[in-house]
Amino acid sequence: MAIVGAMTGLYFAGMSLNIYSQIGLVMLIGLAAKNGILIVEFANQLRDKGKGFEDSLIEASQHRLRPIIMTSFTTVMSSIPLILASGPGSESRMVIGVVILTGVSVATFLTLFVVPGAYYWLCKNTGSPLKLTRELAQLESRGLDDIACEKHNK
Repeated sequence: MAIVGAMTGLYFAGMSLNIYSQIGLVMLIGLAAKNGILIVEFANQLRDKGKGFEDSLIEASQHRLRPIIMTSFTTVMSSIPLILASGPGSESRMVIGVVILTGVSVATFLTLFVVPGAYYWLCKNTGSPLKLTRELAQLESRGLDDIACEKHNK
């Protein structure tokens, strides 16, 4: 999602894909992944606490909206001086600024809709992430109790 935004920005600005834009792309991938992780991890935590799947997803999206918007806004605003700068080396800084501005803008917008949609589509028939861990712990404790009873009966 971030790469699509960055490439679109480079295309419309008439700039090329170079080492500076590639550095910006690496940063964008990290930021877009972080935003997606914020939503999914919080939804998983809510599911672990016993909330329903859809309720968890909606609440996670609502609660993580502000941190995602704040992070994206500060990143976009910090790219503006790179784009507007003049002087020696400004061409290279402008490329990374355009990549950051367009990539973060598009990735943020798409993350707020695509990540919850993809999570819903891919995980709607799954259980809580800690459900299996709890079941294994119960089986393990029962198994140890059974072994202790067998030894006691002999």
